[in-house]
Amino acid sequence: MNNNNTALVLIDLQKESNFGLGQLDQVVKNAKRLIDGFREKDIPIIYTRQINRADGVGLSLGEPLNSDGTPYYYNTANESIEILDGIKPQDGDITIDKYRWSAFHETSLDLTLRSLNVENVVIGGVVTDGCLLTSVFDAYFRDYKIHLVKDICTASNEGSHMASLMMIANWVYTLKMYDTTNILQRINGEDYDAWESDTVDSLQYTPENMREIFNKLN
Repeated sequence: MNNNNTALVLIDLQKESNFGLGQLDQVVKNAKRLIDGFREKDIPIIYTRQINRADGVGLSLGEPLNSDGTPYYYNTANESIEILDGIKPQDGDITIDKYRWSAFHETSLDLTLRSLNVENVVIGGVVTDGCLLTSVFDAYFRDYKIHLVKDICTASNEGSHMASLMMIANWVYTLKMYDTTNILQRINGEDYDAWESDTVDSLQYTPENMREIFNKLN
């Protein structure tokens, strides 16, 4: 990975609170470290925001609604769509709004990355089993090398979070998975550790051994 062909993509680190996301405070703390480190290296930082129009135009089929018919999640009528204050974009950062889970679906993200000559996408965010999962697979299908930072990801329940990361690990063949400390060490030219699979579908898990297999990603 070369810092000159790398970008940090942060998926939907917004003020939306209706999901009840686990360990969000730690996710934000790690994301702050990550953002500061990438900014010091002048590596592009790209934020995505999930947007659901308050008037209902363009909503996904079956999108949860309030009793008045407005979107329950990411409603443009309130501040839930804004990036969290502690990690909000600064001048020079890029924010891309999206209307479906994947950050690549009918957005300018792919064009933006290619304009920046990006080959390596460092990615993380929420929710693990929705917008992050679909964005990672779509990045892979567009031939980007994926560097997933697992400790800036979370979901509304631990099982879905674990299963999603293991599915990504099994099927994104170019994947490397890090924690915040190790990806920062990598961009700083220091020794680092990262998980990568040596074969397809290497994490053979069952409901009974799921946690044991998940811990192999450490």
